[in-house]
Amino acid sequence: MHTASPRDPRALLVNGTVGVGKTTVAGAVGDLLAEAGIPHAVLDLDWLRQSWPALPGDRFHFGMLLRNLRSIAGNYLDAGATRLVLAGVIEQPAERKQLADAVGVDLTVCRLRAELPVIHRRLAHRHDNEPGALRWHLDRSAELDGILSRSAVEDFTVDTTTRSVSDVAASVIRAADWQ
Repeated sequence: MHTASPRDPRALLVNGTVGVGKTTVAGAVGDLLAEAGIPHAVLDLDWLRQSWPALPGDRFHFGMLLRNLRSIAGNYLDAGATRLVLAGVIEQPAERKQLADAVGVDLTVCRLRAELPVIHRRLAHRHDNEPGALRWHLDRSAELDGILSRSAVEDFTVDTTTRSVSDVAASVIRAADWQ
């Protein structure tokens, strides 16, 4: 396998169900890239889709995410970033293509997985004193895990059930061939 040069711009999407650790792992990947001296940006895609109300047929504001990402990715690349680390969710192959088009560079997709009881414990901690939000996230975690298993949009999978964040991040970088 050919190792990508740190000078060749690339993007990595850390994909997975809610509560699996996408944002945390993406941040840790960014830390490892910084330690290696590789110019990069880390983006939580949830913030790029945050708006209300949703357009008809776009429940999770994917169109808004793409519009915002196209501009932001271009800005980071123009400023010298050679790695874009994205934390977010895509459910279908068509969304993968749209996301790749929006970043404008080669896109690798990593799916993080964890056992659902572990994810549910993480979500309970995250949404302590938010019973409505917790219920929605618990339901969505199982639903989305099934969707992602069926659609198989990832290039590789890394399990987060029992491993440390730094170990998972290092595994993601190795599997993405970003060493």
